[in-house]
Amino acid sequence: MITFEKIKWKNFLSTGNHWNEIDFQESATNLIIGINGAGKSTMLDALTFGLFNKSFRKINKSQLVNSTNDRDCLVEIEFSSNNKKYLVRRGIKPNIFDIEIDGNCLNKQSDDRSNQKILEENILKLNYKSFTQIVILGSSTFVPFMQLSVNNRREVIEDLLDIRIFSAMNNIIREKLRLQRENLRSLDLKKDNLTDKISMQKNFIKELEDQGKNSISKNESKITILMKETEDCSLINDQMQDQVSNLSKNTEGLTGAGEKLLKLNNLKGKLSNKVTTLTKEHKFFKDNVSCPTCTQPIEEEFRLNKITDVQTKAKELKRGYNDLEETIKKEQNRERQFQKLSKEIVKLNNGISKNNTKISGFQRQIRDLESEVQTITEQLKNRNTEHEKLKEFNESLQTTIEELADRKDEINHYDFAYSLLKDDGVKTKIIKKYLPLINQQVNRYLQLMDFYINFTLDEEFNETVQSPIHEDFSYASFSEGEKMRIDLALLFTWREVARIKNSVNTNLLIMDEVFDSSLDGFGTEEFLKIIRYVIKNANIFVISHKSDLHDKFDNVIKFDKIKGFSGMVL
Repeated sequence: MITFEKIKWKNFLSTGNHWNEIDFQESATNLIIGINGAGKSTMLDALTFGLFNKSFRKINKSQLVNSTNDRDCLVEIEFSSNNKKYLVRRGIKPNIFDIEIDGNCLNKQSDDRSNQKILEENILKLNYKSFTQIVILGSSTFVPFMQLSVNNRREVIEDLLDIRIFSAMNNIIREKLRLQRENLRSLDLKKDNLTDKISMQKNFIKELEDQGKNSISKNESKITILMKETEDCSLINDQMQDQVSNLSKNTEGLTGAGEKLLKLNNLKGKLSNKVTTLTKEHKFFKDNVSCPTCTQPIEEEFRLNKITDVQTKAKELKRGYNDLEETIKKEQNRERQFQKLSKEIVKLNNGISKNNTKISGFQRQIRDLESEVQTITEQLKNRNTEHEKLKEFNESLQTTIEELADRKDEINHYDFAYSLLKDDGVKTKIIKKYLPLINQQVNRYLQLMDFYINFTLDEEFNETVQSPIHEDFSYASFSEGEKMRIDLALLFTWREVARIKNSVNTNLLIMDEVFDSSLDGFGTEEFLKIIRYVIKNANIFVISHKSDLHDKFDNVIKFDKIKGFSGMVL
């Protein structure tokens, strides 16, 4: 049970920079009075702002700060639950949100949103909507249970019956279902991928074997052809080498002809020079009887002897020159034979060299082809590696199929749990269990207010109204006074259900202007009897304009406006 003990506020709405404080436990029944604008309903806004960060009358948060002081807006609420003392402190300008548990501040490092969630879900176990349904009945901005949407009605009931956990569980399971279905899709894709890989691997192994065998066969054929061409080139080289050997032998007797010819030509030149000199000398002595230079006469005998001597030498030189020419002709013939044979030898050697180049190329190609054959042979021998890959793919596929089966089983289990936790599942069964009690209590309170109708709610929280004087009636068909009695009966019933469940039970009950508009005099008397004698363990606060109710309450709290600020009048 949540026991609200105290609330105080300052610089809130029309309240100035002084504390207004209300002790919730001082009296069982309390009447709050005051003229319009005096601030008697400010407690409602302060209470919901302090607990839920929103005002009861749906005033913008920025407008909650007193417009005159424009700062230090602050609300403090004290309550206890499960033997722990709590203090909630919330302010504007500056922004403040503190939760103290037994004097210790909660999660000061957490953000306000996280702390608000802790406050509503773990401490109060109520959200704003449910809180207002069991603690507050207002006449202005309050939306009674019967005017809520179906979803909001269900939310209130689930809070009261403490079955919102099933909704939370359902959300968790729904998220798990989403994740499992994503995993299932991923596994399906993985299975398809592995199936494709297996097919491609099988094709690859087959192609590897086929291509390997074909490549080996082709390469072996090429090797055979290259070896034949190598043999042919080698045979030709042998033949040409034999020719070179024979030609080389033939040149043995011709070696040195060039050098000898050179010497002979040099000798021929010298002889030719001597012949020329002798010819000039012969001509000189034959043509001249005296020296042309000094004009001295040449002795005749000397002149004739010179002529004879020159003629003799000339004849000898001529014979030698002719012999030399014959020798030169022989050497020239030998040199021509040598050059011819040498050219043939060079040509043959060039052919041998070209063939050797071809042979080297053939041998290189043979080595490359043999290496390729060996590599392919090794690949074929080692294709077990590819078979291992295929095995791994198959094993992975089997594992994936098993995982798929497991995920499908899990999804089936989650689907079953999800169906149980849906609104029409376990929650509806629990609600159906409490519906007789709820309907019984509603009609009990209606009878206590002398409103004799049979008002029942179904599991969808739609009403059925039965009465001797009303046919095919609904909540909307009643007058405002009759609606108020139904609203009060539901409010009291929710508090009774909360008390039974004990999870959202509270001592506080606040009603704003319930006497001022819709309840007639007779209904007022019956209502006062209910809150005094029927509602147990509650601190009730009634906000009203009526001044004739003072003697009906244990305590009267008056609000008034003094110097422009609202406040309690002591």
